[in-house]
Amino acid sequence: MRPKSLGYLMFASRWLQVPLYLGLIVAQGVYVWQFMVELWHLIGDTFTGRTGVEITVMLSVLGLIDVVMISNLLIMVIVGGYETFVSRIDLNDHPDEPEWLSHVNANVLKVKLATAIVGISSVHLLQTFIRAAEIPNEKIMWQTIIHLAFVFSAIGLAWIDRLLVSSPAERTHA
Repeated sequence: MRPKSLGYLMFASRWLQVPLYLGLIVAQGVYVWQFMVELWHLIGDTFTGRTGVEITVMLSVLGLIDVVMISNLLIMVIVGGYETFVSRIDLNDHPDEPEWLSHVNANVLKVKLATAIVGISSVHLLQTFIRAAEIPNEKIMWQTIIHLAFVFSAIGLAWIDRLLVSSPAERTHA
């Protein structure tokens, strides 16, 4: 095999990621199903007149928000990852094209994913704080520490991305 052919083979290997992205689309469908099940439970709990409905509704709504945020994270990975690592998506100026898709790269995708993870972690932490009376303090402490680790990681990734974009080498190639 000639070196040029080997390079083409390596470049073509990016298409091996397509089944992974298709699998994430299936996972997206699972999250839609989970959302509908949780919404059905919320509606049922609200109209049965159970005691403590306010807290139950709040926790259920936070659960729905959590599912939506994870679903948004999946979309970012599916669309952004495919666009960055496999092939360009030609949407022909489709009116629904996400604004961020036009300037997505691996660093932008990492920062977006990190901030989405912080958002998801925030929802989980808020759920924990709402149920604090029934959760051991040690678990609350560790969940808070882990959340702060996510926050600092997201800040670090954003800072590194900003340094890379503002580096002299980036400005020269821009």
